[in-house]
Amino acid sequence: MHAPTGNQYPLRLEADGRTVTAVVTQVAAGLRALEVDGVALVETFPESSTPPGAAGIVLVPWPNRVAQGAWQLDGAAQQLDITEPKQGNAIHGLLRNTGYALVLHEPQRVVQAAAVYPQHGYPFLLETEVEHALVDDGLTVTHTIVNRSQTAAPVAVGAHPYLALGDVPIGDLVLMVDASTRFLTDDHQIPVSEEPVAGTDFDLTQGRRVGDVSIDHGFGGVVTTNGRSVQRLEAPDGRRVELWADENFGFVQVFTPTNFQAPGGPRRAVAIEPMTAPANALNSGEGLRWLRPGESWRLSWGIRYVAN
Repeated sequence: MHAPTGNQYPLRLEADGRTVTAVVTQVAAGLRALEVDGVALVETFPESSTPPGAAGIVLVPWPNRVAQGAWQLDGAAQQLDITEPKQGNAIHGLLRNTGYALVLHEPQRVVQAAAVYPQHGYPFLLETEVEHALVDDGLTVTHTIVNRSQTAAPVAVGAHPYLALGDVPIGDLVLMVDASTRFLTDDHQIPVSEEPVAGTDFDLTQGRRVGDVSIDHGFGGVVTTNGRSVQRLEAPDGRRVELWADENFGFVQVFTPTNFQAPGGPRRAVAIEPMTAPANALNSGEGLRWLRPGESWRLSWGIRYVAN
């Protein structure tokens, strides 16, 4: 019997006295599990389930939302399927329910590929590839996108991991987000403005306890040092899990639901979502990458464990 997320690809690496394991899924090239020395770094879910709250999935050719699924291409109206009926938006791209084709599966890495085919609302052909590769402190995810259309195609990339730190209660972790602005949204969670976080409750640069915050916002002005941005969750004992991303990922979405459907029942969780563009980028153009015909785009992010 097939799992709702398709084939499951277990990964394992033993190096420098550490054991790193992960499970990657065929559907949405999702990350279902990641551990370092038995310490879970992401929220997991049963093989018999769909990803709760889009846990671990790849977001292509846009992350987050497109207002009412509508945008303009060279003056012509485009209408995407409405995949968030409650808010009336198109959400999380076009591959979240797609089964990727296996390219390579080795003990320490898996490579999968999927095409975005021309369709109403997005008349472009893209080839996409995702590599999940274990490293001695976690995982590196590399995306490659090639525009096979005859015209330039608008593209943005994101991912939707929920981070964790073993059995430390999520509410006790300290959330740090190194970003200088926050997107304010309307009732449909579409950005209407951007404001500095300094002096507000959304300044997470020095860290805030997860149990004390309620966030579902995009952040801009992500700080990059030596080609990488780093967001983190830190335990009271100093251990931490970090989400890093290369300079292509100039934005991050932070989501702290209290009803995440964990195996033991609904509870608090923290999604830290690297994004190359914010919500509604097909309309605003902010962060949007226009790939020329035949042009390839390669970009990476990852999750790492730092012991004290």
